[in-house]
Amino acid sequence: MTVGEMLAATVPMARTLKLEFLETTAERAVVRLPDQADYHNHIGGPHAGAMFTLAESASGAIVIAAFGDQLSRAVPLAVRAEIGYKKLAMGVVTATATLGRPVADVVAELDEGERPEFPVIIEIQRADGAVTGEMTVIWTLRPNA
Repeated sequence: MTVGEMLAATVPMARTLKLEFLETTAERAVVRLPDQADYHNHIGGPHAGAMFTLAESASGAIVIAAFGDQLSRAVPLAVRAEIGYKKLAMGVVTATATLGRPVADVVAELDEGERPEFPVIIEIQRADGAVTGEMTVIWTLRPNA
């Protein structure tokens, strides 16, 4: 099972929004939100909450892909998130997530008994390539007790 398949199977919001996990690697996660009238806002584009969930799901996908081998000793948790809506989003939108720190640095902190934090940076784009939103999610790996 791929990371995307696992998230689609275990995260109810991902299933509800019918998110499509196009790429899920330790370097990059790409997730698409289909154009669905049930999740439109008052101007006919994807609702801000749906775009937030799209971007947060992309961040979770890259975290699982990058740190899945650490799950026996730590739980990944989102600490905080900030999103900026830049342009009008209409139709299908895609979120692309990248890690803001090298995996090895985060794992080294975990090895030292620390609770590392690291950013995941996400861009949300329309089908024409225009960036409609930018989000940063700060994640941590909380060591198991």
